[in-house]
Amino acid sequence: MSENKKTDPKSEGLVVGRHPVSEALSAHPERVEAVLVQRGLKGETTDRILDACRAAHVRFRLCEKSELDRLYSGPHQGVAAMVAPMAFRELDDLLAGLMDAPLPLLVVLDQVQDPHNVGALARSLLAFGAAGLVLPKHGAARLGAGAFKASAGALSRLPVARVTNLAQALDRLADEGLPIYCAAAGPGSESLFEARLHLPAALVLGNEEKGVRQGLSKRCAAALEIPMPGGFDSLNVAQAGTVIASHFARAVFEAARRKAEKAQRM
Repeated sequence: MSENKKTDPKSEGLVVGRHPVSEALSAHPERVEAVLVQRGLKGETTDRILDACRAAHVRFRLCEKSELDRLYSGPHQGVAAMVAPMAFRELDDLLAGLMDAPLPLLVVLDQVQDPHNVGALARSLLAFGAAGLVLPKHGAARLGAGAFKASAGALSRLPVARVTNLAQALDRLADEGLPIYCAAAGPGSESLFEARLHLPAALVLGNEEKGVRQGLSKRCAAALEIPMPGGFDSLNVAQAGTVIASHFARAVFEAARRKAEKAQRM
């Protein structure tokens, strides 16, 4: 886990890319202040963005590619939106909706620095139907344009809470009866492929270089290790989180299958 990219502070309040902008307009049009579309850009998604702007009375204008290049140095696909600061949820809100989620799993990120990791992980979690993401207020990646683009718009829909103290947040989750797992390798860890996973639950993923801090790992009921027989143990946080979340999702599927089979036998 060697990636450690900081997003440009200027990109906060900016969403780039056709799908992320389309998702922002669909999920929270009230947060979108203005949209820029590269002159001459065509396509179904572009038409959808312009139609959504008109329907929600969001200001938009056509511009030259050079203007978008000045706003964002990475690939922007000819579309950018200026948005209000992200509306973070309270941890209580995520707990209240936990059992309504298709996958009753909360993922807690411990000082993850790469905004692209956060965005890519959010994309996977939304696809699996996870209940949400918990981030620390300090020492974590800024959720700017890079994170939103990597999420393909998922950060506009996935519930995200931000807390002052992760240790206290884990204590609160434990008090609510959630088993807490963390991703870790080494002595005391358990193979993900052999572990019995219980839901609802929380999963802690650590910093790209240092992993989960000791003060948090000691609060975890089990440390899950992803077997890597290929001998190339360099999954980043988003990849590792996606693999582990998929096993929790499979646990939900297996439980539903067993329940259906039992009902058929009755």
